[in-house]
Amino acid sequence: MKLLNELALTLENPYWAVNTEFALLDTILSLHPEIYELVRKDFSVKTSKSLGRKDSPTIEQILRGALYKEMKNLTYRELEYAQHDSRICALFIKLDGRSPISFAVWHKYISLINAATLEQVMIAINKIAQAEGLDDFSKARTDSTAIETNIHYPTNNALMWDCIKTFDRLLAKLCDETGGVITARRYKKQAKKHFAKINNTKPGEKRKETFVKQLKLLRTSINQTEAALITLTTLRYVGDTAHSLAGELNALLPKAEKVYNMTYRHEILGENVPNADKLFSIFEDHTDIIVKGGREATFGHKVNLATGTSNLIIDCEILDGNPSDTKAYGSVIERMKANYGVVPRDMTTDGGYASLDNQRLAQNAGIVNIVFNKIVGSLKNLTSSVNMETRLKKWRSGIEAVISNLKRGFDIFRCDWKSRARFDAKVYWSVLAYNIRVMTNLLIGKMQTAR
Repeated sequence: MKLLNELALTLENPYWAVNTEFALLDTILSLHPEIYELVRKDFSVKTSKSLGRKDSPTIEQILRGALYKEMKNLTYRELEYAQHDSRICALFIKLDGRSPISFAVWHKYISLINAATLEQVMIAINKIAQAEGLDDFSKARTDSTAIETNIHYPTNNALMWDCIKTFDRLLAKLCDETGGVITARRYKKQAKKHFAKINNTKPGEKRKETFVKQLKLLRTSINQTEAALITLTTLRYVGDTAHSLAGELNALLPKAEKVYNMTYRHEILGENVPNADKLFSIFEDHTDIIVKGGREATFGHKVNLATGTSNLIIDCEILDGNPSDTKAYGSVIERMKANYGVVPRDMTTDGGYASLDNQRLAQNAGIVNIVFNKIVGSLKNLTSSVNMETRLKKWRSGIEAVISNLKRGFDIFRCDWKSRARFDAKVYWSVLAYNIRVMTNLLIGKMQTAR
């Protein structure tokens, strides 16, 4: 109960009393400085450029600033402004009268904290909740949800257009950087006409003819890019900007080849291209297609979540591809045992996780009450009583509200952070912020009950 007592003392300060979530975070971080050590390793990598004398926040300030940003759902510029505008922000970040830290410095350091580290921070805070008696992890419920990446709806036509206009932009810059030594023809104007014509033509021969023309422009763009990169290697002096552009073009080439192949196979040969051979964005190439039941396809990543009786998210796993829920069931049990040293007594899920193999797996792990919300065939729920089965089914439905609160409260229906690493980090930041909010409500409730 040490955390509860310390929180009560912290809330005597009028600034903290009206900002209970930050009061809890401040208390946790003060009592458990080992949390800072979890993130320290992510800052051992030297950053690319110095940002002057203000470029010196401590590990403590970086983590606190990142948590403030996520709890308030701010941008980096809004975080910079909040240091001027909000007394609680300056107090929580511990500026101690120093000049506010710039948005560029915040971005530089916060972006270094990776998803694996954030998962460890989440587990550490959940263990604190466990020690305070907020949850004993004896019950677990799990469900999955899809979080979109920040891309437009992927069609073959749109992807070809993305490739051609990106080649055009990068090659034009490369030509300028080399003083005209490298030259390239521009196909953007023609490609734009073909793109619009395909969009406004119904499927048929005329549409196929336009696809052939657009594919030729894409192939020509690929060929002249390869030629430009070969020429670049022969030049005696190449500036940093030209090297950077060459790196972007090299990264784009295999994506463009993949777009060409899948478009040719589907639009010209009439094949049904398997999802494994598809690319859904040249900018966020890690994007998966997620199809759940009869619902509309989502482009992003599937996230598997588990909660305890407290509504704290005790497990979060970001999956690759679009695996069925049955494959994620055993992972929850293994991760809970590894992370918290416990196996839940009761476990309940929806029908998507139901299978005889999963039931046997849960039994072998030592779970007593195993409930799937919908069962088919010879599968039967294993519970100590019918009443227990009914209660666990009703309790399972509460995870839908948890997912809704997570996604609405922290605006992660769609993740606008770029790259897979940053996507994963954003999901874990949101889960951390959600857990702090839940933990605050639980502790404040305990304090009010004790009065």
